[in-house]
Amino acid sequence: MIRTSRGRPRAFDKDETLEKAMFLFWDRGFEGASLDDLTATMGISPSSLYSAYGGKEKLYFAALDRFLATRGNFWASILDEPGIPTREAFRRLFSTAAFELLRSDQPAGCMLAIAGTHMGPGAAKIREGIRERRQRVMESFANRVERGKQEGDLPPDTDVASLAHYLFAVYQGLATQARDGVDRPTLLAIGRNATTCFPKATGGGGTGRMPDPPQQQQQPEPQESKQQDLEDGLPPQQQHRDAAA
Repeated sequence: MIRTSRGRPRAFDKDETLEKAMFLFWDRGFEGASLDDLTATMGISPSSLYSAYGGKEKLYFAALDRFLATRGNFWASILDEPGIPTREAFRRLFSTAAFELLRSDQPAGCMLAIAGTHMGPGAAKIREGIRERRQRVMESFANRVERGKQEGDLPPDTDVASLAHYLFAVYQGLATQARDGVDRPTLLAIGRNATTCFPKATGGGGTGRMPDPPQQQQQPEPQESKQQDLEDGLPPQQQHRDAAA
């Protein structure tokens, strides 16, 4: 609540102010967003911030959870989609990430992936909270890999944990690259290259391990493959406009 000069409370939209805090934390990080910055951005007083959200630390986690439930949740529906092989699911995830991580209406990168890389000793609770949330996302990646193993598009002896860690590391890398200003075609290329090293299910069972990098330079991918990345990553409304053009 915000109080007027006559002492009467004036309601504010908690969702709207939380959204504003989310963008500020996303752009500056926990330590980079001061209390003065937050109250100015949210349009509320310090006492209202503490009354509504319980302080800066709780506000940060509320903002981070809002991100994970909204703009940072685009990958979930891709991994849940039925009827597509695991490699294709992650190819779509990375190609979509190349667009989501560089949207013009939000800070570059992923709020979770780039959070808390450098924090002082007083922010141990923040670091641990970030780590726990990253672990939950990584477990979702692992669940999708395990599903591929069970459905037979990955070898039965696939090392689920190492492949899931690798794929999540690729996603974190894409977020960092986006934050550093790398352009979308480069992010798309990174995602394409990352999914070439999936273990393949074969009649003989396969090794289930990540294959060694090829010794010879790969041939350029066909243009239609790159176009497919672009189409997969475009928002649905843009795809429809392109199809009608």
